[in-house]
Amino acid sequence: MKTAIPALLVAVALAAPAAAQRPPQRPPVRAPVPPVPPAPPISFRPFVVGTEESFAAIDTFDAGFGHTYGPVVFRDRFYVELGASRFKQTGQRAFLSGGQPFRVGIPLTATITPLEVTGGYRFRLRRLPRVRPYVGAGFGSYGYRETSEFSDAGENVDTRHSGTVLNGGAEFRLHRWVGLGADVQYTHVPGILGLGGVSQQAGENDLGGVAVRVKLVVGR
Repeated sequence: MKTAIPALLVAVALAAPAAAQRPPQRPPVRAPVPPVPPAPPISFRPFVVGTEESFAAIDTFDAGFGHTYGPVVFRDRFYVELGASRFKQTGQRAFLSGGQPFRVGIPLTATITPLEVTGGYRFRLRRLPRVRPYVGAGFGSYGYRETSEFSDAGENVDTRHSGTVLNGGAEFRLHRWVGLGADVQYTHVPGILGLGGVSQQAGENDLGGVAVRVKLVVGR
């Protein structure tokens, strides 16, 4: 017992200085993750959109619209879009014979001015937080004007009718303030076409159609 006690004391004495030389290891300090700011109750989100439209009246039109919108988002879920656009195309008066169109050389200018209001819901995907699918519906007022230099006053058309709008798509957030979206929009506008000319001969009475839209969104 006398020899064991000094040996133990020596071992402790030698180990103590070695332990004192090593500073205590502390866990690495991680920078705090900034919290995600909550979405504002109301967000104005102007965007630029490019549209390619296929008219329901295929034999009457073959062109695309260009829209300008002023959307508003409520609590990052519900949205309202206000749209105004103007489409103008110059061609010739024509008639159908045997299902084939024949132009008569008389200049004709057709102008369409839609005013649309749509609203809908933006979904949240837990696994894809940057992707926001949405669906919406609304109504519009569509003006149609058809004029020709060599036509009588009764042959020109200047009218406006209401229609319905349905759309659905998704938005991908590229940045906190920038998003890229794509959707499909369907419009149904009866009561304007089908009263005369080529549209009557072709049995086409819907001024609407299906449009594919690509949007660059600025805002949250």
